[in-house]
This record gives sequence, C-alpha cells and structure tokens, in this order.
Amino acid sequence: MYCSACGTPLAPGLSFCNRCGMSLKERHEQKQTGAITAFLTAITLIGTIGLGIMLGGALTLTNEAHLKEELVGFFMLFTFLIVLITEILLVRQLSRLTGTNQAKAIDAPQQVALPGEFRPPQPHSLAEPAPSVTENTTRTLEYSRNEPSR
Repeated sequence: MYCSACGTPLAPGLSFCNRCGMSLKERHEQKQTGAITAFLTAITLIGTIGLGIMLGGALTLTNEAHLKEELVGFFMLFTFLIVLITEILLVRQLSRLTGTNQAKAIDAPQQVALPGEFRPPQPHSLAEPAPSVTENTTRTLEYSRNEPSR
C-alpha cells in the first residue's frame, strides 16, 4: 500500500504516513461511508422510481391506450421483475462492501498468551525509508567545502 499524498510505501497497520504524516484511516473510512451512502441512495431511488413507473404506466396504458387488463398486468409484472432484480443486485453489492470489514476482523483472530507462555515471534515488515530530498544537495556542498579556495 502507498500513501495517497506522497506515494511512500507503507507498512500494513499504520495510522499515519511515516514521511508526510497524513492520516491513513480517515480517508479509508470516508471512502467506505460515501460508497455505502451511494448504494443506499441508489436502492431507495430505484425502488421509488420503479414503483412510480409501474403504477403510472399501468394507469396510462389503461386510460390512454385502452389496453386489456392482461396486457397491463404483464407490463406491471415485467416492470416489477426488472426493479426487483436491480434491487437484489444492489443489496448484494452493499452487503459485500459492508462485509469486508467484518471478514477482516474474523480472519485475524487474536492470540492470547497465558502468563507462563512465550508469544510466537511476530513478523515485522517495515517500509524502506524514502531517500531524503536534500541528500544530493548536502553531498554537493560538502564536496565544494573540501576544495581548495581559489
């Protein structure tokens, strides 16, 4: 994973970037909250608009087009199935989005060590430090200091 502000490689589990200090958890939570809100809005709008199309279309087909009740019923059934399938797919995607946090928490069980036991060694993977921006400038100035004055 990389910092979205400065591009520095990040070790897993960090709350802040080691180089620029940007908070890493707030952005992830905001993105996920925004996606959940978008899914809920889409589910509500599609359900409401679909119901309006189904009922309004049935009234229009009956009063204006003077179609038989069987044909209007088929239109209502077809519209209902389209809206239902769309709603099911959106709810499924929403459950996948909200289920990712729960799955991560379940997949990594915490190992509790008893007082007389040693804990197994934990892997430590630290990101390599990014090269300093002023490193090249400092070296150049040291070379010029060592040169004899003219």
